[in-house]
Amino acid sequence: MVHHRAGWLDPVFVWLTRIGSLGLVWIAIALVLAYLWRRPPVFLLTGAAVLLAELAARGVKLLVDEQRPAVRFALPKALVHVPRDSSFPSGHATTSFAAATILTFAKPRLAVPLYLLALAIGFSRVYVGVHYPLDVAGGAVLGFAIATALRQLEGGRRRSRRERPAG
Repeated sequence: MVHHRAGWLDPVFVWLTRIGSLGLVWIAIALVLAYLWRRPPVFLLTGAAVLLAELAARGVKLLVDEQRPAVRFALPKALVHVPRDSSFPSGHATTSFAAATILTFAKPRLAVPLYLLALAIGFSRVYVGVHYPLDVAGGAVLGFAIATALRQLEGGRRRSRRERPAG
């Protein structure tokens, strides 16, 4: 079975894959938004979420050890360099959904564009031929869980500071 792509979309999805690498686009977005909102913790929390998401995705990859589609199948050819690590979960999706979730906690009305960007970056990994859809779904769930846990930890830390008696 030969798979065909809409060639004119190739550069769009290659670009989305590139900007999603290591969560760098999310760090840039968080930096701009934290500056505009005058809320530096938003940048710090997003950076922490991206770092933890990247580390968690790498850890799960070591446990799962799933071959990437471009390694398993001859066609279609991958449009980007095929990483040597495991396919599951998508690190791009994990970092993207972790960052989108943290930024959505900060400004809920930005949820739609933030999650659309995260979804587009995740889908780009399937389109360019280096992940399966389940890799992206797993990364999305992992990223969301990491961001939610970070938010809970951060909220608990803030509450305990308020509850301490003035000294």
